[in-house]
Amino acid sequence: MANPPDTITFRDFEIGDRDWLIEEHGRLYARDEGFDDTFKKLVTDILDTYIATRDPQTERGWIAERDGQRIGCVFCTRAHEPDMARLRMLLVLPEARGAGLGQRLLDHCIDFARDLGRKTLYLWTHESHRAACALYAKNGFEQRSQVAGRSFGTDVVELEWTLDLT
Repeated sequence: MANPPDTITFRDFEIGDRDWLIEEHGRLYARDEGFDDTFKKLVTDILDTYIATRDPQTERGWIAERDGQRIGCVFCTRAHEPDMARLRMLLVLPEARGAGLGQRLLDHCIDFARDLGRKTLYLWTHESHRAACALYAKNGFEQRSQVAGRSFGTDVVELEWTLDLT
């Protein structure tokens, strides 16, 4: 039986999603944040590293789809400490925002990290991502650092957040 219209489904990231993820991140961050192509290069590097070195037991990416169209993603990857996981590339397309998809994607990542027995979930983002930062705070993440600088051709305030999973 087919899914009803507007049903959002989640599936694992596939190699064929790579170019879509790079293009959407590049397009939206250029439009919304004024980021230059160095951001698109960062996304490319993150995805290429994920594809080349992914440990399927400890790393996973999800694609959200509605009516067969990709509308969002999130990844849970290794971090710099063994008892830590890293949330990466949470993205919800503008036409899918406001209906709780960001929370659902975040839940996938948190649940996966907890199931792995990780003690902490870490992420890096920018202060200008107000909706995402509000979502992180609502879910118990704590901001650990705030550093003003210049990246991707614009002034930014970089933030690090962590969530205690114990």
